[in-house]
Amino acid sequence: MRTVLVTGGAGFIGSHFVKRLLRCEDIARITVLDALTYAGHVENLGKAFLDPKMDFVQGNILDADLVDHLVAQHDHVVHFAAESHVDRSLYEAGNFLTTNVLGTRTLLDAAWRLGVEKFVHVSTDEVYGPLLTGAADELAPLRPTVPYAASKAASDLVAMSYFQTYSVPVCITRSSNNYGPCQHPEKIIPLFLTRLLKGEPVTLHGQGQHVRNWLHVEDNCAGIELVLRSGSPGEVYNIGGGTDLSSKELTGELLRICGSGWDKVRYIPDRLSNDLRYAMDWSKLAALGYQPTQALQAGLEETADWYRRNPDRWAPLSRSPLPALPSPRVAPSHQEHQHA
Repeated sequence: MRTVLVTGGAGFIGSHFVKRLLRCEDIARITVLDALTYAGHVENLGKAFLDPKMDFVQGNILDADLVDHLVAQHDHVVHFAAESHVDRSLYEAGNFLTTNVLGTRTLLDAAWRLGVEKFVHVSTDEVYGPLLTGAADELAPLRPTVPYAASKAASDLVAMSYFQTYSVPVCITRSSNNYGPCQHPEKIIPLFLTRLLKGEPVTLHGQGQHVRNWLHVEDNCAGIELVLRSGSPGEVYNIGGGTDLSSKELTGELLRICGSGWDKVRYIPDRLSNDLRYAMDWSKLAALGYQPTQALQAGLEETADWYRRNPDRWAPLSRSPLPALPSPRVAPSHQEHQHA
């Protein structure tokens, strides 16, 4: 019987994964470690919070003593905890590096010293950077372009170094963009849904040309569980198989579902370093038996229905917009130095 420590288990993807594992008869105990920052909420766990197989600990993955205490009690670690919003990383890069890199190192240190059977590190397709054509397999170079993606790429490399140097049984998963119920309303799908449900306009960067692969969170969790059970230590597994859509095409789907028209759409200047296209080859995981099952249209309609039925869950969160990006510092000219 497996015992599993899930970091970030009160977040969007982590909470879906916890609920999935609780349905497994061979899982004896799950402990969720979550700092409950702006994106983590015990409400995401729902009835799972009362399940006798699950324990919840509020704490930070940077707390080495706490991490040691918890890792010592579990034979598997699945590591979701991370700062994950690209826009936030543009003005809070330090937080992303601290949590995503140093926090991952703290967990790996404990896994090495205390011994675990499997350590699954959850990452993202954004570490590969933009691809105008083709698709990145697991051996593709890492070319992140924004602080969030760079922090995840760095944590991936740290994780793999612990396998190479200390034989920590690390597997890495990299998924495409997730969507589904309970996602924080700063991400594009819940952001657009909640605004449209309130009759407010939505904004598209540039001309809405950026292409992403949209994967239902349950399909991603199925892939992560498969890696937990059958993945080979030292290997990376891409989790894809969703639907490729430009941001304009995605907006059209959300407008249709909410009964809104294009008069609700505003175009704004593109954000800094907005990668045009991500694409991954996920045939390696397919060879282990992975196959996504969630159709995009049904998944989006299910997601929209959740936000319609649960305004108490997202309305308070949507009142905290991201602060404005600070203006870059401009170095004084040579003449200004002379007259200083």
